[in-house]
Amino acid sequence: MYRPQIKVLDCTIRDGGLMNDWWFEDQVVRDVWLADCAAGVDYCEIGYRASRRQFSPEEFGPWRFCDEEIVRRITEGVESDTKISIMCDVGRVDEDQFVPASESVISMVRVATYVHDIDKAIQLANFCSDLGYETTINIMAVSNAFERDIDQAVVQVENETRVKALYVVDSFGALYTEQVHYLVDKYRQILGPDKEVGIHCHNNQQLAFANTITGIIHMANFVDATVYGLGRAAGNCPLELALAFLRNPKFDIRPILDLCSRYFVKMQAELEGGYLIPYMITGANNQHPRAAMELLTTDRAGNYRGFWDQVAGPGAVV
Repeated sequence: MYRPQIKVLDCTIRDGGLMNDWWFEDQVVRDVWLADCAAGVDYCEIGYRASRRQFSPEEFGPWRFCDEEIVRRITEGVESDTKISIMCDVGRVDEDQFVPASESVISMVRVATYVHDIDKAIQLANFCSDLGYETTINIMAVSNAFERDIDQAVVQVENETRVKALYVVDSFGALYTEQVHYLVDKYRQILGPDKEVGIHCHNNQQLAFANTITGIIHMANFVDATVYGLGRAAGNCPLELALAFLRNPKFDIRPILDLCSRYFVKMQAELEGGYLIPYMITGANNQHPRAAMELLTTDRAGNYRGFWDQVAGPGAVV
């Protein structure tokens, strides 16, 4: 049994770029695109689009900017049902960076926002929708948001946008399955039938796959994953696990396993990503992983007890 409405989005290059400042070689990106096409993945998110007035091309690789010409060069010569997606952070992109969708190889623009910037996210999503792009809104760090603010944001997205999906995003890897169940149900109860719920999970507490499954069971039909779980800090739900779980005959896991062998097992180790105790500590305490990432650059031996007390407070009881 499988649910044909489910759309799988591979955000390996976009989320994984948070670990190497988007300095992926063109051949790696091309091979991810080709593997997604061969595997039947619905969307390949090839990076961010960001303003060069805020981010220097000398500091960040090309997949931080996703200019039309480089995306076109990477994807040329392939006829596929797999679509190209990019992500934009609210306040970090300029409208003049977009051409009409009819002139672009990009199909979907995903707008990432914190709940307090939902008005700006709606404005950007509507701008991109008017240009002809498919759009989503991804409310980040939902584990840190007040419920009344989440409720209001979901109502606004329903009433004021034409997005295809609104995402539950566990940015800190802090949510448990019961919370994912609750949030997905909440979004679905507010959104109308023309908008789907999406799920994007981080793996700080080794729950990204379990939480993704929970989202799917409760009818989240847009599913994010990355090859071998590559992503910021502890990473994301592994794409190969998600495809194996879905058991939809349109997907072929083999090209994704080839990517793991060729690139991403080694890359995950080199970038020091995946499940590590400092990431667990920030996730268990519902904190951004930046402090854990800093610790791992200065104290590889791991004063984990001291870091727990720093993050949770010395009086915290678990």
